Parts: sequence; structure tokens; C-alpha cells
Amino acid sequence: MKLLKYFTPVVILMCIAVGCKKDQPFNDTSLLSTVTQAGNLAVMFNITHDNTGLVTITPNANGAASYDVYFGDSNPTPAKVTAGSSVQHTYKEGNYPVKLVAHDLKGGTTTLTQQLTVSFLQPQNLDVKVTVTNLIATVTATAKYATLFKISFGDSTATNPVPSTFALGGAATPHTYAAAGTYTVTVVALSGGSETLTQTSTVTVATPLNLPITFEDPNVNYAFGDFGGEATSLATDPADNSNHVAKSIKTAGAAVYAGVTLGGAGGFATKIPLTQNNLKMTVRVYSPAAGLDVKLKLDNHANGNNGLSVETDVLTTKANQWETLIFDFSKNATGTPAFNPDNTYDDATIFFDFGNTGTGATFYFDDMQMYVAPVLTQIDLPVTFDSPTVDYTVVDFGGNVSTLVADPTNSANSVMRSVKTNGAATYAGTTLGSGFAHPIALSSTRLKLTVMVYSPAAGIDVKLKLDNHSNANNGQSVETDVLTTKAGQWETLTFDMSQNASGTPAYNPANTYDLATIFFDFGNIGKGDTYYWDNVILL
Repeated sequence: MKLLKYFTPVVILMCIAVGCKKDQPFNDTSLLSTVTQAGNLAVMFNITHDNTGLVTITPNANGAASYDVYFGDSNPTPAKVTAGSSVQHTYKEGNYPVKLVAHDLKGGTTTLTQQLTVSFLQPQNLDVKVTVTNLIATVTATAKYATLFKISFGDSTATNPVPSTFALGGAATPHTYAAAGTYTVTVVALSGGSETLTQTSTVTVATPLNLPITFEDPNVNYAFGDFGGEATSLATDPADNSNHVAKSIKTAGAAVYAGVTLGGAGGFATKIPLTQNNLKMTVRVYSPAAGLDVKLKLDNHANGNNGLSVETDVLTTKANQWETLIFDFSKNATGTPAFNPDNTYDDATIFFDFGNTGTGATFYFDDMQMYVAPVLTQIDLPVTFDSPTVDYTVVDFGGNVSTLVADPTNSANSVMRSVKTNGAATYAGTTLGSGFAHPIALSSTRLKLTVMVYSPAAGIDVKLKLDNHSNANNGQSVETDVLTTKAGQWETLTFDMSQNASGTPAYNPANTYDLATIFFDFGNIGKGDTYYWDNVILL
């Protein structure tokens, strides 16, 4: 009893307090600051297809709280529809201006009037337009007497797929296919009657071809434009069954100009990015024989063979194995247009065994791309000129001109060719790079180096000089000379640095030697003679 005695006044006081708070006006309007005006007002009409004229009207707008729907017929009273809801109304056949007023939370309104056609006739003159961009299809449709369209894009795996819908005068929501392929798009036009009209369209979707071409993307359209008797198809790499390549057969009797164009009627997705500073492309090729001419021609897809092209040729060097051919478009084929930076090159044609009638030979190709200069390692002993990953840059002086070339007696071997040009200085020579990766490991018991030399005559003085790359010609060098003994054939010359040339510094174990320079016909003015050299080795 005592507890109740004290509890009752407390309850009364709480009720009074609460009652007082309710009497205070509510003036917090901060919520309205986040409310936007109703926008993007639209409406969907769904007419039953049973000749009853029953129409379901579904309004929609961003930021709308409710709608007034004026039916546009003899009924002047609008229907009140909350956001996300619909209203049904029965019409007679005819055309009706349905008016919608969307209300937002701020008290603002947005108005739309949409024409509604109610017809019990079967739709007529159905016209479907399908636009394909990469893997995306966009569909529009028109039809007389139609009020709604249903669409199926042909890629559903469901047993009973449910088509999507879009209204008269609109377009279906763009559809993205999961994979490249050919699909059947089905559009059904509906009216207020039970009869419908259907149209199907076959569409091919794919990502357009572009460099680099690897033949590995299932969504790319690798369409081959064969001509002159060429037959090209996608195939498995003959050397690696996990890799996909193009297989091109120059059939028996094929034209000398037979080839295959990549890029299709529309060309590549973007133009080939040739510039004056980058005019090279590469293609991996698997040829049945060495010495066959492979031509690569770049065109403008809309103006092929109208002079907006550039082409160049490379000979294969291997048989029945992959090699990467480098096509340099600064060296256009004789009698063909030179590279023009104003032209747009956006498709490519490759010709195998160009200039010869087809014999049925099979070629494979892969990885067509812009040339990417390899990241090369610094030169070091032994120097063989055969590694594709070593920087064999040389520095000529005094009138020497040196180039990395094929061995004149063995095309599979790479060597350095040095031409001592007419009038070249008596001291003309060639330095191997800007220094070896490691110092030459000379010692008192290891002072000999060998160089293979191919000289035009016997009795030619060949000098080899070793320096420190940061102190060249400052006395930290050692050099010696050897005379050639053969003409027009290879021989190995041995340079003994313990036998330094007269008047030059002797070997000094305190010095660091990491640079080598070779001089041909030292002491004589150049006469235009050509020398080959290879295999610089420390014994």
C-alpha cells in the first residue's frame, strides 16, 4: 500500500510533463532539405488482351510521394495513387490523353500527359530495329494499334523465360550479352485485343577486333576476310594445345597475291597507332619453310586499295617452329605507298609466300601487335651477338659503320659487320657498348682474349684495346695487335694483353678494364672494306 501511495503522484507528474511536451509546436524542418522535386515522370500502360478495355496505369517518378491520374475520358475525377502503386480503368476503343500530376514532399508538382490508344484490333506493320554495339543490343519497335511490346533477347537459359516489356514510343532497356555469338531477338506487339504480332531478328554480337590480336578472347569477332584462294580459320597451336592461333592455308593453285584481311568490314575498333617514331609491328609466324616472303599490309577499311595503305615484307628464317617477324613500315615495299601520318590505318592483311602460286602449304600466325622494344641487359663477356635479350649497341668512330647481321657463311648465326668506309681515319674503330656489366677478369695468369674474325684479306692488322669505361683514353688501358692469316673465311685471333703494343701502357692489375674496342686495318686509311667479327671471349 505504501508503494502505491508514492507511485501514483509520480505517474501523474510524468503524464503532465508528457502532455506539456505534446503541446509544443513541431518546427524541425531539416528533413525537407534532403527532399528533391519529382523528376523523370513516366507512365506504363498495360492493357488486358481480352477486348475488355481494362488498362492498368502505373506512374513512376524520382522523388514523387503520390500521383493524380486523370484518365482522359468522360470521367473528370482523378484517381489518387501512392508511389509504387497502380490504378485500373476501363476504356472504350479510342485515343485518350492521360494526364499525371506527381506530388513531392515539398508540395511541388510535375505534370505529364501521355497519349493512350485502346484498340481491340490486331497490331499491324510491326517494325523492329536492333542496334548492336559490341555485346550490347538496343531495340526499338513501332506497330499500328500496338500498346505494348514484349521482348526476348534469345540468351535466356530458363525453361520458360519471362520476356521484358517496353511501351509504345519507347525502347527496350539495352541488353548486354554475356558472350559473343548469334542470337534471335523476338518482339511481340500487343494491343487491347487478344491477337498479337511477332517479329524475330537474328543478331551477331561480339567485341570488335583490335590490336593486339591474340585469338584468345571468346567475345572478339575474329572474322577472316580470305581472298585469292586463302583459307583461314581459328585453330589450336601446333606446338601448344592450350594456345589458340590462326591457321592459314594457301591452297593449291591459289593466286600469288592470296591473303587474309583482319578487321572486317568496319575495320579495327581503333586505328593502328603508327607514328614516325614507331613504325614497327610484330607477328608470330609458324612457317613450313625458311626463306618465304611474308607481307603485311595496312589499309583504311573504307578506302582499301585506294592508295591509303602501307606494306612491307619479311622473310621467314625458321621451318616448323615459331618465330617473331618484325615488320618495319619505314621500309615500304618497292613500288608501294610510303607511310603517311595523315592516313588512318585500321585493318591489316597478311600474305604468306607472297609472289608465288599456292601449293597447299599451311601457315600459322598469332600475336599481331605494335612492336615492343625488349628490355635488354647490359653487354658482358663472352659476347656472342646471339642473345635477343642483350643490348649489342656498339659505338663507331673515325668512319667505321657497324651493324648486327647474319653470318655470311651461316644465316642462323648473328655477327657484327664493320665497314671501314672510304677515307675513314687510320684509327677508325668500334667500341662494344658503354661498358661491360662486369669488369674483365684479367689476372697475371689470364691475359688472353679471342675474337673470331672474317677478313677480306690476310695480313690485316687487327687491334684490340681494353679500357676503363669511366677513364677511357686516360692511360688506364691495354692494347695489342694481331695480323689476320686468312681471306674470306673465319679464323680465331688470340690477343695476348701481356704483349702490349709498342708505346702503349702495359697491363696493370690495379686498373679496372670493362670496355673493349676493336680496330680493323689499324694505321691505314679506310678503303671501304667489310669485316665480320664474333665471339669475344676471355680465355
